[in-house]
Amino acid sequence: MSAASTAATPEQVDALVRVAQDVALRAGALVHEGRPGDVRVAATKSSAVDVVTAMDLASEELVRTALARLRPDDGVLGEEDGYRAGTSGVTWVVDPIDGTVNYLYGIPAYAVSLAAVVDPAADAAGTAPDPATWTVLAGCVHAPAQDRTYTAGRGRGAHADGRPLRLGPPAPLAECLVGTGFGYVAVRRRTQARVLVELLPRVRDIRRAGSAALDLCDVAAGRLDLHYERGLQPWDMAAASLVVLEAGGDVRGLRGRPAGPDMTVAGPAERVADLVALLTELDADRDDTA
Repeated sequence: MSAASTAATPEQVDALVRVAQDVALRAGALVHEGRPGDVRVAATKSSAVDVVTAMDLASEELVRTALARLRPDDGVLGEEDGYRAGTSGVTWVVDPIDGTVNYLYGIPAYAVSLAAVVDPAADAAGTAPDPATWTVLAGCVHAPAQDRTYTAGRGRGAHADGRPLRLGPPAPLAECLVGTGFGYVAVRRRTQARVLVELLPRVRDIRRAGSAALDLCDVAAGRLDLHYERGLQPWDMAAASLVVLEAGGDVRGLRGRPAGPDMTVAGPAERVADLVALLTELDADRDDTA
C-alpha cells in the first residue's frame, strides 16, 4: 500500500485487523493482569483530574514495540507518546487505556484501542493523521475486564467476539438510550451540563460509562441507541468509529463537519440526524464563555 493511496485489498484489511486484535489483546492482558491493588497517578494532562497512570505508559510502550516488530514501516500516533511517522502510508492510532479514570478506580469499563488509518493529505504535509481527512482501515477495541473484543475492517464488517454486529431498526429519539462523556476542564463541563439539561427530557435516558471507545462499540452492539460527545481525540474514536460504521451506523459531527474533537455523534443514520439537529440548536459544539 503506497503512502499516496487510501486503497486496500480485502486481504490487506484482514491482515491489519489481525494485527490490531493481536496487539490489543496483548496490551489488554498487561493492563488487566498487571493492575496493582493501588493504582497511582503518574501524570496529569488537561487538568488535575485528567490522569495518566504508569500502566497507560507501559501499555503504549508494549503496543509500539509490538508494532515495530510486526509492521516496522508503519507510523504510530499514541495518546501518551505522540506521533512517529512511517513510510508505508499506514499509521496506527493507539489509546493504551481508554477510560483511565475507571481503571484508576477499579471500574471495569476500560479498553485498549488500536486502529490502522491512512491519510495521504497528512502524509503530504508531514503531520499526524486527522479524523477529518483520514480513512480508517481496521480497528480493535479490547475490554479485558469485561472479556469483550470488538473488531472491524473497512468493507469487512464489524464483530464482537467473532459475532457479526448489525444495527437494528432505530427507535424514535424519545425512546433512545443515549451515551455521552464529559471533559476535564471546568468551562467545558459547564457547557456539557447545560446541554444535558436540555437533552435529558427528550430521550429515554442518558448513560455516562467513562470510555468513549466502549460507548461507541455499545452503539454497534445495541446496548446504546446513540452516543454523542464533545472533546474526543483521534485515539478515542479511531477504532470504535469504524465498528459503528461497519455495523451499519453513521458517525458525524455538527454543521456538516466530520466527527472530531468539536463533536462526535454516532448511531443509526436517521436518529443521528435528529440528534445532530438538536445539538446544533443547543450549540453543543461550542464552549460557553460566561
